[in-house]
Amino acid sequence: MKILIKVIITALLVTGISELSRRYTTLAAILASLPLTSILAMIWLYLDTKDTQKVSDLSYGIFWAVLPSLLFFVALPLLLKAGLKFPLALLVSCALMAGFYFGYLAILRKLGITAL
Repeated sequence: MKILIKVIITALLVTGISELSRRYTTLAAILASLPLTSILAMIWLYLDTKDTQKVSDLSYGIFWAVLPSLLFFVALPLLLKAGLKFPLALLVSCALMAGFYFGYLAILRKLGITAL
């Protein structure tokens, strides 16, 4: 039952932002830029475990994971403006982000950062 509640709340947030973006793009973008997924994951983790160290570790890991994900938000609009169809632009943006993650993780390891 807990999992179903988690799925419903998360789905409602994503659907709400998607619907809001039809009329109020700026407001939807602001809401979407909030770390809602991260916040929900931390809430669910805490409610399930009551372990603040796990929540802290997750938060620290998320911090280090944000930078590579930003590449996606730069690549997608550039690819769309260049004329790529949405599915291909989305796929290429995801691939670029994934490739950047691999390189980024290698750099973090060399720097002794093991959060991810």
